[in-house]
Amino acid sequence: MSAVSHGPEADQAAPTLPDEVDVLVIGAGFSGLGTAIRLRQEGYTDFVVLERGDDVGGTWHFNTYPNCGCDVPSHLYSLSFAPNPGWTRTYSRQPEIRDYLQRTADDFGIRPHLRTRTTVESAEWDEEAGRWLVHTDRGSVRARLLVSGMGPLAEPCIPDIPGLDDFQGEVMHSARWNHDYDLKDKRVASIGTGASAIQYVPAIQPDVRRLHVFQRTPPWVLPHTDRPTKAWERRLYERSPKLRRLMRGLVYSGRETNVLAFVKHPRLMGVIEKLATMHIRRSIPDPEMRKRVTPDYTIGCKRILPSNKWYPALMKDNVELITAGVEKATATGVVDADGVEREVDAIIFGTGFRVTDMPVGKAVKGRDSKTLDDVWQGSPNAYLGTSIPGFPNLFLMLGPNTGLGHNSMI
Repeated sequence: MSAVSHGPEADQAAPTLPDEVDVLVIGAGFSGLGTAIRLRQEGYTDFVVLERGDDVGGTWHFNTYPNCGCDVPSHLYSLSFAPNPGWTRTYSRQPEIRDYLQRTADDFGIRPHLRTRTTVESAEWDEEAGRWLVHTDRGSVRARLLVSGMGPLAEPCIPDIPGLDDFQGEVMHSARWNHDYDLKDKRVASIGTGASAIQYVPAIQPDVRRLHVFQRTPPWVLPHTDRPTKAWERRLYERSPKLRRLMRGLVYSGRETNVLAFVKHPRLMGVIEKLATMHIRRSIPDPEMRKRVTPDYTIGCKRILPSNKWYPALMKDNVELITAGVEKATATGVVDADGVEREVDAIIFGTGFRVTDMPVGKAVKGRDSKTLDDVWQGSPNAYLGTSIPGFPNLFLMLGPNTGLGHNSMI
């Protein structure tokens, strides 16, 4: 499914690619856009940002599933040098984050440097010329510096389920939601119970006839503190930059203290786990269902998810939680590991992204024609998560081991 067009250049033919630039940035999400803005602020003008979508936004351009939003507070999930006093919720939804990024690209004059609808296919280092040769579906570009702003939430992960190609109904991933397909009164199998699923499952539950939720590993879920911001709050943030900075600092510091529990005082995680357990007890009256949604691992080993709607949705009459796992798909449904087939009209994958199997690993060749995968050999690593020996002038904005489970990456 094609992404919805937004922004002043979205419906125009993309400008031609230059033969050579000083800096080439791949991706126009938070990482690529932030890089481009900093280049402009430092006086660089000879750079281009390549984006495969039809506008800036990155993961917030492509992820449009129902109730899609961020689990980091709005005032922290934004560029520090481009604050937005007008967030309408304490935790922003996808349309507002996408609009913020598009507006930021306009405000900082990035659009003339942007080449949309351009997919990078490969890149190779030319040792003699001291340049990167980057191949795209619209031609090739040479660059002295190559910056990868491709985030970890870019390539949808669809499990290799036997028989999936034989299924005759609708198949979609949450990151490529088909808004043309009407879920009203449909029988739906939702596979996965991660960050995306706990948002879209409660959103689609009232519309579908039957919803089969396949769970491999239950997440730890805490009560969500999201709420609409009041008009007077927005006016106050607009008039007081100091207050905006204070709020951002308080939110950052509060979330950063979680490191103490993660690293130095693990027993503190027990307090958070008790809160999550209380959330289960308050939301789910059935003791057997409580057992099925209670994780068997220490809280914090996987990202903790916020939701007030996830557990109530699982208790609805038209929802079935299946913990047996998926064995295969047939032409008409999904078979679980116990051999039970459930006939469905649509299969939705809420199975996340290819985070460890980064596409850049196979596509980028450095010295001696070695790819990143050749060098990493199954264990991605980089100096400060940014640069790799044997790949001159290549910089990864969200490289190996840079992900956070407790705070904002921005």
